[in-house]
Amino acid sequence: MKSEEHIKESRVRSALKGFSWRIIATGTIIVIVYLKTGEIQSALEIGAIEFVIKYLLYFAHERAWARIPLG
Repeated sequence: MKSEEHIKESRVRSALKGFSWRIIATGTIIVIVYLKTGEIQSALEIGAIEFVIKYLLYFAHERAWARIPLG
């Protein structure tokens, strides 16, 4: 039986995962806000704020989970 390795995720990988997900999620929120308000300026502003805040939270979350042993 082959033993499982504990694979750690790098900070760069966490950052790239967070960034790629934020592109998808932020695009979604921009569309939702625009459809709800009809205001592209508001949609873009809310999207920008949401992107930064949630990216930082996601990165912190990923790094916390990277410290937890999988086994």
